[in-house]
Amino acid sequence: MTGDAPTLDWSHPHASRRSPVLGRNVVATSQPLAAQAGLRMLLDGGNAVDAALAGAMALTVVEPTGCGLGGDAFAIVWDGRELHGLNASGRSPAAWSPPYLAALGGIPERGWNAATVPGVVSGWMALWRRFGSLPLARIAQPAIGYARQGFPVSPVVAQLWALGAARLGDQPGFAECFLPGGRAPRAGEIFRNEALARTLELIVQTEGEAFYRGALAQALVQHAQAHGGALSLQDLDEHRADWVGTLAQRFGDSVIHEIPPNGQGIAALAALGMLDTHGVGGHPLDDARTVHASIEAMKLALADLDEYNADPAHARVAPADLLRPDYLRARAALIDPLRAGDPACGAPRPGGTVYLAAGDAGGMMVSFIQSNYMGFGSGVVVPGTGISLHNRGHGFSAVPGHANEVGPRKRPSHTILPAFAMHADGTPQMAFGVMGGPMQSQGHVQMALRVLRYGQNPQAAADAPRWRVTGGRGVAVEPSFDADVVRRLRALGHDVTVEPGSGVFAFGGAQLVLRLGEAYVAGSDPRKDGCAVAF
Repeated sequence: MTGDAPTLDWSHPHASRRSPVLGRNVVATSQPLAAQAGLRMLLDGGNAVDAALAGAMALTVVEPTGCGLGGDAFAIVWDGRELHGLNASGRSPAAWSPPYLAALGGIPERGWNAATVPGVVSGWMALWRRFGSLPLARIAQPAIGYARQGFPVSPVVAQLWALGAARLGDQPGFAECFLPGGRAPRAGEIFRNEALARTLELIVQTEGEAFYRGALAQALVQHAQAHGGALSLQDLDEHRADWVGTLAQRFGDSVIHEIPPNGQGIAALAALGMLDTHGVGGHPLDDARTVHASIEAMKLALADLDEYNADPAHARVAPADLLRPDYLRARAALIDPLRAGDPACGAPRPGGTVYLAAGDAGGMMVSFIQSNYMGFGSGVVVPGTGISLHNRGHGFSAVPGHANEVGPRKRPSHTILPAFAMHADGTPQMAFGVMGGPMQSQGHVQMALRVLRYGQNPQAAADAPRWRVTGGRGVAVEPSFDADVVRRLRALGHDVTVEPGSGVFAFGGAQLVLRLGEAYVAGSDPRKDGCAVAF
């Protein structure tokens, strides 16, 4: 058969004993109710995009700690013939100049002046118009039902909710929406959000127009003006989601695709390209030498990301220049197998989040991500709407002259990114993603290594303990990381910190859907309330 996955290792070498999920139709998300919403679309005869949209809409209800209607989104879709990349991130208000933000004391993390134009609703509509096969009202029905009738709050979401309440409870509209009875709901308690149900219905009725040019746009702007924000009706009216294609990098027998900047996916591609050049795969998967090389490649890629990633309209370096083979070879040559480095950016010129993946029996596959950035985002919720605003403005740089310097009508450097792997023969291989701020490109590298280079099954890859570059020679690892590998990394000069507690806060949550002949095998992350369902 063409397009078969490599022979997989079906063992369970890590602490979790979850089994991978197999089926001809599959949805993998970070929350079981959202996964079920997507599966209902497939059972109704819908396709993978219908399933992804139903899951994404449901996630704004059942996992508000990571996403909302006031967030951004990105997607990669395999339609059976070719890949499509969608950038549904918003731009800054026209009033956002460096002096405007400087007068506020810098770029805030909370409040209206942390929120750029929300793009997620435009992303949903763009996907539905191009690929959806079911009526929009049917796709939104599970989300509306969860909002109006209520749903039991899952354990990890409850934990994140309490943390968000402690940090953002004083922000405009937050307590009214998210703290019924004056506190965050506990695990197992039923939470209802009638305002969000009505808003979703209005979005469906107007096919998103109300959000950018109608009653919801008016509500957003009025609330912004009442609380010192700069968002205008013109800012909302001029927003569009953009079909931007993908950037690609060969990795062994696979080709990895990411959304171009302003997303950080280029860092994952650069690191994988360096690892290919370096010859990763010659040592066992979890050997200290493999982990060391992976960390060093990631550090080099992140150094370039910090310097060059920006809205493409303002970038000083073309994304393709960061992936040129000669440049990646030069960067890979800086990886010292005997010592940790502290790299700076190179010179490449020539001479906060929920993720889901879905695949259907017809062969369509979707890699989709949406986010409010730092948990609940800015903390702002527009009264009577259930719209919680992200804080993507905080992703801008305040450094004068930096490519990512804050400015009007500009997309900030973005942390969220979906990934997609193709076989070298042009057939689809895997939709995957890892949630968690700056962990995401690092997580992509680790998932690609485990599944595509070493043949680990998707569930085992999601279960495996992860590492995270923290700056300089700093590396954080999960408590279940092999103690001998930690010792050997420290001997190589890495400043390794073992971070206690739940990995969801720092190491993200992964979802993977791998094409396996005529079916799929999926893995979902136990760090969140993740769930993969199939038939």
